[in-house]
Amino acid sequence: MRFLVRQTPDNFIKSVNDEISTILNRHFDDIYPDYEDKMSMPVEIRDKKDEYDIRAELPGVKKEDLDIDLNENYLTIRAKKVEEHNEEEKDGSYKKSEFKYGEFSRNIYLPQDVDAEKIDATLEHGILKIKAPKLEKEKDTVKKITVK
Repeated sequence: MRFLVRQTPDNFIKSVNDEISTILNRHFDDIYPDYEDKMSMPVEIRDKKDEYDIRAELPGVKKEDLDIDLNENYLTIRAKKVEEHNEEEKDGSYKKSEFKYGEFSRNIYLPQDVDAEKIDATLEHGILKIKAPKLEKEKDTVKKITVK
């Protein structure tokens, strides 16, 4: 997430925290390799001219099983994927199942320039698309000063 955060004194601690989290996550992924696979959702974040384009991969998740909120520049995405059964499947058992079920969540830090009132989210074909518009910047006004 460093590419979205300017290095100011306020964000320095956040950047250091992110680096430490990355190192620890890499270490624990080696010890518990299945944890990351079962509990994460892959995301893509693009910094466009007027907005941040965020996409999360959530195959098999329904709109009603999604909860998204923004709190102090942290966008939190929570999703639940429930295993569905029909009448034909009741008498069989799995030989192998790699489908993932349960609750997933992801926190994404957004910069200060996001317009929280205009964030929009859609879910299509297992891809959650979030558009987070940037606040409109005041245009720099140049005033000519005459020397007396």
